[in-house]
Amino acid sequence: MAKINPMELIKSMSKKVCMHSDVYFRTNKQTGVTYTGKVCNPSDKPDSANQTAAKARFAKVVAAVRAVLADPTEKAKLKAEYKKQTKIGSLFGYAMHKLNDQYDANGDLIGD
Repeated sequence: MAKINPMELIKSMSKKVCMHSDVYFRTNKQTGVTYTGKVCNPSDKPDSANQTAAKARFAKVVAAVRAVLADPTEKAKLKAEYKKQTKIGSLFGYAMHKLNDQYDANGDLIGD
């Protein structure tokens, strides 16, 4: 596979160029490598019940992660744990990993 050297404009892009585009850009902040991808055959079917439930659960977990990261003491504790590991590349991703197991399939906190 050939290596490309993207122009400066593309190096700073992330996500889509515009809402009508189907080409996505992502730059790895640690390595500086820019990746592109294209949505070839997006589904036009309505979401199934399982997909809707998964989206609702994901939204609840994301809201919980944002709440944890908004609390300075919890964020500092989580940041200390995050720095000890090397598997997950962002603090938000690490918080998602930690909190994801604490929610059941419906998105309710386990133990409440």
